[in-house]
Amino acid sequence: MTDTTDMIASTDANGTSAVVLTEIRGDAGIMTLNRPRVRNALNLELREAMQSALESFDAEPSVAVIVLTGAGGNFCSGRDLRAVAAGEPMYSGRPAQLAAFTRVSVRKPVIAAIEGYALAGGFELALSCDLLVASREAVFGLPEVRRNLVAIGGGLIRLPQRMPYHLAMQLVLTGEHVGARRLAEAGVVTELAEPGAALETALALAERIAANGPSAVRASKEIVRRAFEWSGESEAFDAQLAVAEPALSSPDREEGVRAFLERRDPVWTDR
Repeated sequence: MTDTTDMIASTDANGTSAVVLTEIRGDAGIMTLNRPRVRNALNLELREAMQSALESFDAEPSVAVIVLTGAGGNFCSGRDLRAVAAGEPMYSGRPAQLAAFTRVSVRKPVIAAIEGYALAGGFELALSCDLLVASREAVFGLPEVRRNLVAIGGGLIRLPQRMPYHLAMQLVLTGEHVGARRLAEAGVVTELAEPGAALETALALAERIAANGPSAVRASKEIVRRAFEWSGESEAFDAQLAVAEPALSSPDREEGVRAFLERRDPVWTDR
């Protein structure tokens, strides 16, 4: 497929740079947070543009995997405290909050490609993704306690699910920064990249995922994420069947088996 670039949009009607840039490269939809002067801090405009771009990519058949990154050498420094001080809300209303990516994700796999800082809400945004690729020099942290704030964007819930309990507790109670290598050792960061190469490394990972059956990938993602919701293995075994059924009844199931027997690459249609 021909690569395309489609901004939301690169500039607005007044010539101002957009806060989210989007591009389709191969099978991957790339979203770039674009407030580099404030290390891509999250204000209401950026949250809404990001949600819109995620939903658009999730509905786009040509996109198999979504990659989320940041402009200007940083991923995201968290919530824009100047916007907070000015009285700006985090979301436009309760429905937007309940539908936000940091709370419910999307159907397709999302990879965070992280350079520089991923702090506070930026770290929580990364933890909302399914896979984390980070520069060896990237820096993470939940420093909210240093300002008598609480990380209510999912970090306190997800971090102890993804790394040892006591290490997670130390990070959230001290508010200290931690490097990408340490998080890779703890299993939070999926792959380490050389500085400046996080996006290309994430795109290579995206292509490996995109080679697989799309409906099976979507079902597998949902089952893994919902496994934490189900109470015990017995419920999980029954509950996963409904999630897997669309993939198992898809024409791509027959195509996958037939391609294996014919020793060729499968041609997926259930995008």
